[in-house]
Amino acid sequence: MPAQVEFNTIPQLFRRLCERYRGQERPVLRHKERGEGWHEITWEDLENRVQALSGYLHTSGVRKGDRVALLSENRPEWAITDLGTQLIGAANVSIYTSLPPSKIAYILRDSGARVCVVSVPVQRKKVEEIAEECPALEEVIVLSELPDDPPSYMTHWADALDAGSDHWEENEELLTGIADDVGPDDPSALIYTSGTTGEPKGVVLTNRNFCSNVKAALQRVPFGEEDHHLSFLPLSHAFERTAGHTAVLAAGATISYAESVEAVTQNLKEVQPTIMISVPRMFEKVYDRVTKQVSEGGTVKQKLFEWAVRTGEEYADAQKDDSGPGPWLKTQKALAHRLVFSTLHEKLGGNLRFAVSGGASLPEEIGTFFQAAGVTIIEGYGLTETAPVISVNPMDAPRYGTVGHILPGVSVAIQPLDGEQLAGTINGNDYPTDTTTKEGEILVKGPNVMREYWDRPEQTRSVFDPEGWYHTGDVGRFDNGYLQITDRIKHMIVSRGGKNIYPGPIEERFKTQAWIDQIVVIGEDRPFLTALVVPNFDSLRMRARDHDIDESRYSTEELLEHDDVRSLFQQTFRDFNHNAAAHEKIRNFRLLASPFTVEDGTLTPTLKLRRSVITEQYADLIEKMYEEFGR
Repeated sequence: MPAQVEFNTIPQLFRRLCERYRGQERPVLRHKERGEGWHEITWEDLENRVQALSGYLHTSGVRKGDRVALLSENRPEWAITDLGTQLIGAANVSIYTSLPPSKIAYILRDSGARVCVVSVPVQRKKVEEIAEECPALEEVIVLSELPDDPPSYMTHWADALDAGSDHWEENEELLTGIADDVGPDDPSALIYTSGTTGEPKGVVLTNRNFCSNVKAALQRVPFGEEDHHLSFLPLSHAFERTAGHTAVLAAGATISYAESVEAVTQNLKEVQPTIMISVPRMFEKVYDRVTKQVSEGGTVKQKLFEWAVRTGEEYADAQKDDSGPGPWLKTQKALAHRLVFSTLHEKLGGNLRFAVSGGASLPEEIGTFFQAAGVTIIEGYGLTETAPVISVNPMDAPRYGTVGHILPGVSVAIQPLDGEQLAGTINGNDYPTDTTTKEGEILVKGPNVMREYWDRPEQTRSVFDPEGWYHTGDVGRFDNGYLQITDRIKHMIVSRGGKNIYPGPIEERFKTQAWIDQIVVIGEDRPFLTALVVPNFDSLRMRARDHDIDESRYSTEELLEHDDVRSLFQQTFRDFNHNAAAHEKIRNFRLLASPFTVEDGTLTPTLKLRRSVITEQYADLIEKMYEEFGR
């Protein structure tokens, strides 16, 4: 569905949407206050607050091209700050709330942000701790309560809006003129990459980058005015910022902000969203919970579940035919929904039309299961540097295990890793069903591709070739017009025998095992592969009970050493190795009692593995795995 208004900049989008919905008392944002009921913000309310914040930033000396930092969870003030920043031509520098003070200081210094908006006391204290280390930082606007004796640079949000509202009213012609002067090529945001290796880089994304990406995505993803999105992925991430913020606004839909990640399950039931935008990890957890409940239910329940999944898969396949599913299959599908899948739908709010998955690879088995259950997940692909969407699966013909068709206006080419000429160039207006290419690096061109890395000309030049293609660092291929992602080039393992091995697809194979929560494949310059595994401890303890083991007598560490648990994982890897190529077999493994987390540095804020950090932290354990084989 197209956007509700025509636009080429974010200020233009916002102001035209406000004009469209003025006087309708139409809610645009919803949130909870201190655990109470849901509060609505209409377009008129949002317009007033955005203008007030924009007015205050102007009185604080923020001008076109300046940077305004935002350290906050998902909440209405995030959207207000973002839009208010855009109206005066400044760029939003949104920071993950999970980052420690040292990383926040790095981003504030690197971006040269003049103002920082912070949310709750724990985030305010981080900025207080490092404020003196950030010479460009002049003011901190606080959403929550101020400290007893606030520093002179600190202002409360309510005071800022009061002063800004007066300034906007007195200078409306000047300030609307500034908004009108913002151009498509002016920076809209600096989004700092998570940094799986090294310090994060500020990706400069322009108004053109975001606007072109939103308009193209809305041609493929059917958001509309009646839709409702529950926002819980961090808005600091390009995926949620574009798909769950700007695109939803452009469609005229409503955004409700989850109270927290922990409250999502309850908020889904309260909000009953029609669309869900998430990362694969959430879908994996839902799948794990469902299969766990089935396994606890005995033989009859398991057989019923298997029948319902088969019926759902047959129904999905039949929908692809011109004749569609027949009366008998429709009856069977309705029965499967009532007996098995209705509970899953209720947990997702009971009103979901479809879900969008991005940020990481969605295991094919997960996508197939949800489609069988009547929840279509359309997986997309992109990077921060591409604002971010490059491709997305079509609603009526998703192919799980692929990331779909290229967006309109975007072109993708495959650069074979052996140095051959570009192969399989496809633009977003083509769906060549006969195009299949060999594997290679994915290259991108289009109006969504970033302008530069902030203040890093050498690194910017290194990712663009002379023909203007942006080199993604991802490996993939076209399969009958659908793009498939293999892995990241930098994740590629080169074994001691010279074999190139991508760990991502191997790790994906294990993600649907109920007793595996996280896994990292090791093998760089080694004679064979090994793995570090974080088990799903709920599943392990349930298995122990099923085997008449009193698991309550064991600590987590002791449980991992139990013969039954060791045998379970040994058999899991034997089953995998049976069909794996010789160089992809996993010869040894270790079970870890603690998960990889953002806090310990082994995961990025977007929950991607920091492989170099993991191999460094577990170096001794890894060496012992290889020493057991005399290597």
